[in-house]
Amino acid sequence: MRSTIIMLMLCLAASGSYAQQSGNKKYRSKHQPIPAIPSALALDSITMGDNKAFPEQQLNIPIAKGPFEPNWASIEKNYPGEPEWLRDAKFGIWVHFGPQASGESGDWYARRMYIPGSTAYKNHLKKYGHPSEAGYKDILKDWNPEKLDPAKLARIYKDAGARFLMIQGVHHDNYDLWNSRYQPWNSVNVGPKRDIIGEWLKAARASGIRFGVTFHHEYTWWWWQAAFSSDTQGPKKGVPYDGNLTLADGKGKWWDGLDPRLLYGIDLRQYKGVAAAAKSAWAPPAAGIFSRHLTYDKWYATNWALRMMDVVQHYDPDFIYTDGTVQGPFIGDGTGTGYKANAMQIVIADFYNRTLAKRGKVNTFSVVKFRNNTNGTVTTEEFGIPANIKTDQPWIAEVPVGDWFYAPGFTYDSGMMIKYITEAIARDGNAAICVSLLPNGALDEGSQKMLSEVGVWMRRNGEAVYGSRAWVIPGEGKETNGKIKMLPGGKLERKQAEFKFDEQDFRFTVGKNNALYVFSMMIPEAGSVLNIKSLATDVKHLGHPIKKVSMLGYDGNLKWEQTSSGLKITCPDMTSFSTSVVFKVD
Repeated sequence: MRSTIIMLMLCLAASGSYAQQSGNKKYRSKHQPIPAIPSALALDSITMGDNKAFPEQQLNIPIAKGPFEPNWASIEKNYPGEPEWLRDAKFGIWVHFGPQASGESGDWYARRMYIPGSTAYKNHLKKYGHPSEAGYKDILKDWNPEKLDPAKLARIYKDAGARFLMIQGVHHDNYDLWNSRYQPWNSVNVGPKRDIIGEWLKAARASGIRFGVTFHHEYTWWWWQAAFSSDTQGPKKGVPYDGNLTLADGKGKWWDGLDPRLLYGIDLRQYKGVAAAAKSAWAPPAAGIFSRHLTYDKWYATNWALRMMDVVQHYDPDFIYTDGTVQGPFIGDGTGTGYKANAMQIVIADFYNRTLAKRGKVNTFSVVKFRNNTNGTVTTEEFGIPANIKTDQPWIAEVPVGDWFYAPGFTYDSGMMIKYITEAIARDGNAAICVSLLPNGALDEGSQKMLSEVGVWMRRNGEAVYGSRAWVIPGEGKETNGKIKMLPGGKLERKQAEFKFDEQDFRFTVGKNNALYVFSMMIPEAGSVLNIKSLATDVKHLGHPIKKVSMLGYDGNLKWEQTSSGLKITCPDMTSFSTSVVFKVD
């Protein structure tokens, strides 16, 4: 009996399910205890379970009362459709910011700092030391973005023309940027001692900008496996990185009372393919189930859901977002490998029921990245833009300027931002662009200048953007393999900034006023004659003759003519314009 009590006390201490104390510190958490973990086996010694044969597990998590039940059929049946505000918004800023910016190494710093030879590993050695002695947990302790001012930034973003903000709530690093009830490794307990999501909520509401929270902790458990390894050569060969630390190892240290397993997870490299994937810059393990850890799997998926529901309940976001490369979290494949469960359906049903109770209607949405053709969810297009108009469901094109986290040497160019937005809205989408903050939370000069220029363009041409929808075709121009020339995919870098369109390249939208808008994808020379072939009298896309053509931001009368070969517009002096000009066709 005595040994049973001792074991129970140890489990509770490891779990963080009560108030853990160390000196004057208290780390409070409502999460359930981490279940007992089977003893570790040799690396690559067992095969993952068959994800296709494994049935989807139904998690027993209470949700808010309402018509939405935690299954896709109920969600799709009861969801009223795309909120009107998303249709109107069209352009948002992706605030992809957290302690990983400290490394000044771009995206995935927390993982790559444990991969020898990577830029992140080299930068970490120079700035912090070896990851066996100064690991990611220590970066969290010292992280203090003292210049992060959400109120100021929200005003800058609004001035740039943004109508919604996507705010990172937790990245793959598993560190919550709010006063999290289910994860003691959060920004109120460790690091800046600030409820960052709460600050963004207040700033967004004050600025009249819609506000959503993004969650990327779905695949934290395999993403963090690099932290359980060690150098394979050099003076630190074989010395374990700090992902291997235990709660007991923290006694007397700054993290006394904080369980490293709640940050890094557990070592899963016994499953074939996991250790190899952990050594790569980006690669999920093969599809499968962590079948030797089913109790832990269930705990992990439950904790994942509860953290999202915590934000929904206490911050009332306009939307939530989950990351991934497949049809949803916890499907046993791709980024959702490891387990199959209805965690996503639970979160969404709870979200919409709470929205209905608070607002009287469901005018929120859920981004399930790459879940297609589903009423009740919005999908995304990362880096690229579809070649054709996409109206099967609402979608947001997302891209960073440079990278998702800050690194030196980014290319700043307002033109590539404007062209990316234009490509998205011409195909009936929205655009969310990340402009990475410095480690201290401020925007550098290049970013501020770029955003200011985007704002000037948006104020001039906003009627062609906000509330718009796609026309019958997205645009016209020189074609290759049946596709018109487009802004190249990928991060917005020098390649996109230097990409040249010519006088044949146009994009189209239809405004809320039903006028047709034609975007010239470059600034034509004064006196040159543009010929928009899609608006020729013989093409009959319009169905009616053109009555008037004007140019947004220009008060003079345009010289134009609609002929059988196209709408011909003689260009006035455009020296005061930049990036592109927009014509209004009545």
